[in-house]
Amino acid sequence: MANLTTLLTLSDSRLPTGGHVHSGGVEEAVTSGLVVDLSTLTAFLRRRIGTTGLVTASLAAAVHHGTLSAEADADGDVETDARTPSPAARQASRAQGRGLIRLARRVWPAHPWDGLGPTPHLSVAAGAVGRASGLTPAQTALSVVYTTMTNSATAAQRLLALDPGDVAAVTFGLAALCEQTAADATKELADLSDPLLDVLAQRHLERDRPLFAS
Repeated sequence: MANLTTLLTLSDSRLPTGGHVHSGGVEEAVTSGLVVDLSTLTAFLRRRIGTTGLVTASLAAAVHHGTLSAEADADGDVETDARTPSPAARQASRAQGRGLIRLARRVWPAHPWDGLGPTPHLSVAAGAVGRASGLTPAQTALSVVYTTMTNSATAAQRLLALDPGDVAAVTFGLAALCEQTAADATKELADLSDPLLDVLAQRHLERDRPLFAS
């Protein structure tokens, strides 16, 4: 039960990594007219789950398992950089990783966090936190995929003034995709980049007074 509670808490959009701060590119997609309603939001979420969600979760699971090192400038960090072509996306990933580790220091103060450096990528931080919290690599992957979806869904709900019930129904409808993506993420490192999401990340960084950090 403790693991379930931890998993649910790490999947909460109110965390520093969540949709309260980061939109996962959906703010720029809304501004660009690519996401305008529930149908286009669903398409955006599917695309994000299958690219960013899969890649980030696979890296997090590998760090959790110990296949990749979580140490600063070690292979976990390097592999994430290699799979994140957009400088803006890298910046957002490191901001989320920094926020997650800041929270982890409060929750698990006895754990040795210093080796991760001040700004680990989100994937590296998520893997390290998953291991410290007692989750399994599969649970860590699931929390990453789920928050990849809900961050954007939560942001879109606010930006488009969508009915919360409708948005919740969309996320329920994507549950099976999230679970399959998380399962795939534990099998091997993924490297599927998405040029559209990279472009949206760069536009967002350059836009004046955005509502979300990414």
